[in-house]
Amino acid sequence: MKVALAQLNYHIGNFDENLQKILRAIHRAIHEKADLIIFSELAVCGYPPYDLLERREFIDRCYASLEEIRKQTEHIAVIIGSPSINPNEKGKMLYNSAFFIWKKEIQGIFHKSLLPDYDVFDEYRYFEPNTKFSTAFFKDKKLAITICEDLWDTQPVQNKFGKVKLYPCSPMTELASFHPDVIINIAASPFSSKKETFKKNILSAHARRHKIPLFYINQTGANTDLIFTGGSMVVNPEGRIFDRLALFEEDFRIYELAEVCSSSPLYQEEENDDEIENIYRALATGVRNYFRKSGLSKTVVGVSGGIDSAVVLCIAVEALGPSAIKAILMPSVYSSEHSVTDAKELCENLGVTYHIVPIQSIFNATRETLYPLMKEYEEDKTEENIQARIRGMLLMAVSNKFGHILLNTTNKSEMAVGYGTLYGDMCGALSVLGDVYKTDVYRLASFINRRKKIIPEHILIKAPSAELKPGQKDSDSLPEYAILDPILYHYIELQESPEEIISHGFDEKTVHKVINMINTSEYKRFQAPPVLRVSSKSFGISRKMPLVFKF
Repeated sequence: MKVALAQLNYHIGNFDENLQKILRAIHRAIHEKADLIIFSELAVCGYPPYDLLERREFIDRCYASLEEIRKQTEHIAVIIGSPSINPNEKGKMLYNSAFFIWKKEIQGIFHKSLLPDYDVFDEYRYFEPNTKFSTAFFKDKKLAITICEDLWDTQPVQNKFGKVKLYPCSPMTELASFHPDVIINIAASPFSSKKETFKKNILSAHARRHKIPLFYINQTGANTDLIFTGGSMVVNPEGRIFDRLALFEEDFRIYELAEVCSSSPLYQEEENDDEIENIYRALATGVRNYFRKSGLSKTVVGVSGGIDSAVVLCIAVEALGPSAIKAILMPSVYSSEHSVTDAKELCENLGVTYHIVPIQSIFNATRETLYPLMKEYEEDKTEENIQARIRGMLLMAVSNKFGHILLNTTNKSEMAVGYGTLYGDMCGALSVLGDVYKTDVYRLASFINRRKKIIPEHILIKAPSAELKPGQKDSDSLPEYAILDPILYHYIELQESPEEIISHGFDEKTVHKVINMINTSEYKRFQAPPVLRVSSKSFGISRKMPLVFKF
């Protein structure tokens, strides 16, 4: 039996484009003599469709696409993800389903059993969980068809309540009673830099436990903040990765089942993925797909001569090309000479058009306008924020006038502790680095410079500064990032208490100060642009906190 994996990039609600991609893959698989082709979870409509699932016309379009796919299955079987209507009187309106189509007939519909409602997921809001298990029969083989989370019942739970498993049910254990010959898992699994190895281990463990091969198909591309790895896999009965498809790219491959079971793996398991390279590629994928799927092509980036805007500019060039970018340099009297020259050198290295728009005259006029109201008060953060908001205003003016969409350059460390100005440096349609800690921004810069010097050396070595007052450094207000970032990681990703964090050797006063800054800055993050997710706990839909609380 020859099995094709079609790893594609779907656009939510773009039924015509999605269908054409699917049909092209089916025709290619037929031409290359495949018996079965497998597509990912909710492929016909794109993942995640959120409340579009509540619209009947949306579901009708899903069924219309399935009807067109059905017509193409005379010479090939198809497994593809789509919502399906729950025919029962009780329960949610829909199932998250895998359709098995062959000989122009729907031979079976297999529903997802485990519906994640943690982190970025909210599937139980829309779907009814499956409770009845069966296999599909094809080419003298029994297929155990599962959907994404159905194989993740063994994952440990990160909480403080003593639970070690998230789900009481194990779909694969239920399916094992039918003695299947192959496991198939269709998925829409978002990228997380810390979970890619864990994902491989989960799939390998299932194949090894049941001593049968496993075909895992994931989607690629990105939909707003969620970036999908791709990286579809074939696992042999020993639990070794037989092959893996490309990361962050569409891919298509065909496998002979007998060879998967008996031949040496094509994939070298000693290969170690570079975490920072994957984060860089994920962020470029996120930017590229946000623009393409929104019908946009041009961007504007405020370039300060600092590390964050430098990395964002490089990612934008990777995603969109230098001709699509307008860089704006906005020096003030507090900007160092190096900041301007470094920013100019960066733009020239990248081939990006830049414009210098000084803000000092606007800042002076603003202070003069406000003087009668504020003359009895000393200058403080107010004047710093005015500068940031002037820059935000100018960037948005360029965005409006030229139709260039503004990319935000705030990193996760700054976003966590509120070290950013609302309606100033927090402006933008998309946050590129909002899930990347400052120390990892430097690692990204080193990766960018791995072959030749693109980001000037002085940007890499100078002390981080917002340059909003004389001699200002980030460390005047914040702990050094080498201290701050681990505290943030323990509190945000690992959800540890202050006492637990202090037990790791961090200064008690510093820990409490940082946590207070995190908690009192929630209102800023609530108004921030969507953040490209590359960690297990990003700001936005991945971390939902009340705006007003005391804890």
